[in-house]
Parts: sequence; C-alpha cells; structure tokens
Amino acid sequence: MLRTIGLGLTALALLFPEPPRAAQIPEAGEAADLRGLIAAAHGAPPELCALATRAVGNYGWGGWGDAPATPLKGWEPPRARRGRGERAASEDVRFLLESLSTTDACVRELAVRLLSREESDEVTTGLLQRLAAADSSLRVVAALGLGLVEPARAVEPLIRAIRDASTGVRANAVWALGRIGDGRAVRPATGALGDDAPLVREAAAGALGHLDSTSAVPALIRVLREDDVASVRRTAAWALGTLEAKQAVDALAAALRSDKEPSVREMSAWALGNTDATGATAVLLAAARGDSDESVRETAVWALGEHNDNSAADGLGQVLATDKSLKVRATAAWALGQLELRVAPRGLIDALGDSDADLRLRAAWALSEIGDGAAIPALRSALGKEQDAKVRRAQVRALIHSGERTEQLTELLKSKDPQVREAAIRGLAGHNRVDVWPWPEPRPRPFP
Repeated sequence: MLRTIGLGLTALALLFPEPPRAAQIPEAGEAADLRGLIAAAHGAPPELCALATRAVGNYGWGGWGDAPATPLKGWEPPRARRGRGERAASEDVRFLLESLSTTDACVRELAVRLLSREESDEVTTGLLQRLAAADSSLRVVAALGLGLVEPARAVEPLIRAIRDASTGVRANAVWALGRIGDGRAVRPATGALGDDAPLVREAAAGALGHLDSTSAVPALIRVLREDDVASVRRTAAWALGTLEAKQAVDALAAALRSDKEPSVREMSAWALGNTDATGATAVLLAAARGDSDESVRETAVWALGEHNDNSAADGLGQVLATDKSLKVRATAAWALGQLELRVAPRGLIDALGDSDADLRLRAAWALSEIGDGAAIPALRSALGKEQDAKVRRAQVRALIHSGERTEQLTELLKSKDPQVREAAIRGLAGHNRVDVWPWPEPRPRPFP
C-alpha cells in the first residue's frame, strides 16, 4: 500500500511547477520520499492539487463519494464541476489543444487527458490535425488522445500512422486502434508485430487481444515463440488467452515449461487457465509443483481451478500441503473448492489447522463445496479450537454441507456468535444452503 501511495504522491509532486529546493522528488519506480513529496505540495495551486489527489485515490465508499469535509473541499477537477452532459467552452478546448504543443511534458499530459474527457467533434478534429503535424512529439500525444477519445473516424488516419517514422507515434497509433476496436485494424496491427521497435510490437500484441479476431493467432504464436523481448512475449501470451485460442495451447504450454522469464511463464499459465485447454493439466501441475517463481506457481494453481479437471485434485492437495508460499497454498485451497470433488484431499483437511486464518478460511470454504463426510471429525476439532469468527462461520458451513446433523449442531446453538447460532438453526432445520458466508477468491490475474 505504501508503494501505491508513494506512486500517487510522485504524480502529485510532478504537477507542482516549483517545488521547494529541499524537496527531493524521486524518479518513477524509486521508493517514495514521503517527507519530500509533502514538502513539494506546499503552496501548490488548489486546482492542480485537486487533480493530483485523484492520482492518490483512496476515495470513500469504493470511489462512490468522498467525505463531507476535506481540506480541499470546494476544489474539484474541471470535469467534476460541470453538470452531466455539459461540455467545456470552445475557447477552453482550443486552449487545451494549443497546450499540446508546449515542451513541458507535464502540461502535455494534463492537457491531453483533460481533452479526452470531452469526446467532442472539436476535440477529435483538433487531435487528427495534430496527428499530421511535423513535430513528432505532437503526433505522439495526438495518437494518445485519439486512443483515449476512441472516435471511429480516426481509424484510417491511425492506420496510416502505424507507418510513421516515430516509434512513439507507431506504438500509440496501434494501441489507439486496439481501444477503438474496429476490425479494419486487425491486419495492420498484425503487421506491426514485425516492427523493429519492441514498444510497437508490444502495443500491437495488446491491440490484437482487444480486437477479438482469431486471424491474428498464428502471428501471436510466432511472437510468443520467437520474440527476443520478454514484455512482448508476455503480451502475446495475454492476447492468446484473451482470444481463448485453442490452437495456441501447445505454444503456451511450451512457454510455461521453458521460457526464461517468470513474467512470461506466469502469463502463459493465465492464458491456459483462460482457454479451454484440453490436456494442459499435466503442464500446469508441473508448474504448480516445480516452478521457481511464486507467481508462476500461484497462477498455475488458479488455472487448474478454472479448468475443473478432477484429476488435478491430488496434485493440488500436495501443493497445499508442501508449498513454501502462503499465497500459493491459499489459492490451491480455493482451486480445490472449484473442482467437482466428493472426496477431500488430505492436504485440504490438514489445512484446517494451519496457523494462517485466511488459509483456514479457504480450506473450510473448499470443504463446504466438496461436502465430504470424512472431514467432519477434523471440522469438529478445528471448530473447538478456532478463535477467528469468520473462520468459525466457514467451518459451521462446512459441517452443514458435509452432513453434520447431530449433537454438534445442537451445541452450537449456545455459541456467542449470532451468525454461528443462525447457521446451526438452519442446519438443524434441514436447510443445506447458507448464503451469508465468506466467498474466497483467487488473487488478481496478471495483465499487461
């Protein structure tokens, strides 16, 4: 979380034109000097500060609204001040378009993102005019703006821009075409996979994943197998997974087994999980049990859960029992709950006694999905020792779904936890479904 705040504050500091000399603003990716960043905020204009705080985030109610009284209350970014459906005045649009020509990178960045909120013909026309400018830096930012606005009439000019002399223009143009999603872009984007610049090839692979055309699959497979830049191969694997390309299963499996870069192996595992990849269980299990990288093992485990192949149960149970990573083991418990099992692997039952509450929660949830009566003694024992309220409720759910109907449920009527008592009542009444329980989820999937 500190890193997220630091990156947001870095963005905030970059918006301030004249930070105090004492403030040391770190470069992107460096550890944030929070004291220096706060020092840089002193004296900043409130309009810029309001924009910058959007980069930090942390708005209340999941972004739905902020607190009633904040230090900057009354200062909102320009778009937020206008009513729904209102547009910026033409002179403001012209001012922002003119600001794209400045040499100041921060001003260009702010201007193009403010323009992208307008989505008007005037903005599109202004950006298209600048896409043909002599200044390559202006063409770069124009292609960026068109990708943010996504106007259909920009497709042909952007296709022509894929042949631009500037790497940045070509990369932004093919990226913009992917965002617009017009089928006319499939062929030129496929051609851009052969560009000399890795930045363009990566953007092209990402665009093809969004364009939803299987005609690009052979070219993407070739990139996954042959490109010498890891980020390009990784994005090609993502595109193949997004396209659910069954003909790419062998190439993805080969990348998962042998690519030197963990990020490529991780994405290949994700792509296999996102594809109806018949026959991928063996390679995914091998990665889950033997890959040196934690993220690769975890994503392989997630993919096995997505496939619902019961033959993976023993292997997942082994991973749950032996992997050194808590994240991998927790996702393995979730994956076992995804399978249509009737018998719980030993490793899943043993996880009820793990020292980590989240893993115990997932194990109890998975056992409730499986409903194996053989787990009842272990669940009873675990429930008698459990201190975490969420885990106790999950264990009661597992007892109900596993067939517990006797004195144990009657004893639970005396619990101090009202939700545990409610679950026991439901169980005694014969209700086998409880809707109020935690629903563990796997960790976020990797994306480019």
